[in-house]
Amino acid sequence: MSALGLTAVLGGCGSTGSSDVTLRLVAADYGDSPANSSKKYWDALVKDYEAKHPGVKVEVSVYPWTDVDSKVQAMVAAGHAPDMAQVGAYADYAARGKLYSADDVLSIPVQADLVGQLADAGELRHVQYGIPFAASTRVLFYNKTLFAGAGLTPPTTWSELAADAAALKAKGVKYPYALPLGPEEAQAETMQWLLSGGSGYTDDIGTYTIDSPQNVQTFDWLRDDLVGKGLTGPVAPGHLNRADAFAAFADGKVGMLNGHPTLMQQAAKKGVKFGMVPMPGRNGRAKATMGVADWMMAFKQNGHRDQIGDFLDFVYDRKNVLDFSREYDLLPVTSSASDAMTSSAQDKALRPFLDELPLAQLYPVGNTSWAQVSADVKKQIGQAVAPGGSPSAVLGQLQATASTAESAAR
Repeated sequence: MSALGLTAVLGGCGSTGSSDVTLRLVAADYGDSPANSSKKYWDALVKDYEAKHPGVKVEVSVYPWTDVDSKVQAMVAAGHAPDMAQVGAYADYAARGKLYSADDVLSIPVQADLVGQLADAGELRHVQYGIPFAASTRVLFYNKTLFAGAGLTPPTTWSELAADAAALKAKGVKYPYALPLGPEEAQAETMQWLLSGGSGYTDDIGTYTIDSPQNVQTFDWLRDDLVGKGLTGPVAPGHLNRADAFAAFADGKVGMLNGHPTLMQQAAKKGVKFGMVPMPGRNGRAKATMGVADWMMAFKQNGHRDQIGDFLDFVYDRKNVLDFSREYDLLPVTSSASDAMTSSAQDKALRPFLDELPLAQLYPVGNTSWAQVSADVKKQIGQAVAPGGSPSAVLGQLQATASTAESAAR
């Protein structure tokens, strides 16, 4: 799975050949069928680039999200790092000194055009190595038909969300609120709730605060006021995966859930009438929502800094960023493309997500320990809301292992 929560099933290669310089890029596939494989996007972009730069050849290998990170890891371990990789994380490679910084490869206008908080999230020790490539935010989706049948309006607070869920349950809705804390993407649902409760995984300087009082209170509320009252459906949250929750929403069986832009198309294909509102907070609109970014990074090994920089400047041209974002219902990572989307009628459906981006907080991807912490959250967080579960104990254990992992990474 990608950080954005998108599934992918395809792999392949882009252009091949020889020339003065050959750049090799490994990229993730955002498509879900041959018709919209990312391979087609990269093939077209590379063809356009090579026509204007006859001295440079670009070979692109596209892999599913289930494979792409391990492919890059294996290449680096074998001493054959690609020139560029577009994957889900960058910090480990940066910490080992294997990457060019953004300053090394991007022109000043392109760097200045990157959305501020996304660029900041690409930093390790105050130097940017991760270049945001695609972004997403989360909003609360609700089934308009089910809400109308129960005489409800979208919630703005936790208490309203619980009351709406109770009313939906009384109407026989299978999943009044779908709470996917299963191993597929539990770290995302968890972060959305931590933020809506006023805290998060870390503080402002990146120190883990997983067992903060606010976070414990958040999961106490989830356990007692949602799960404990039977408002999250027949599958225990710790066993409910995001893909299954999305599929149930598209089948008209879910009243509410947190979702990203790809759910719009999935639900529309099934004829589900849905609305989208900001995630409720404890006593009103949440102060922050969850943002997710996938990353481009440039490896030093082959020494093609100038050619990499020139190619990446082309990749981040406004037209190319817009083409990619529109193809896969993602948010652009540059201000120029974001402004174009905001003012364009064809992108109206994405505006609720664009509106959330200035308020978004991202995973602590600048912490080299985050991959391990995320994996631990996926395994354990469902226990916090299980019958008889102890949020303070589960979050305390996650905090202890996160602190140990972060200390070891320094």
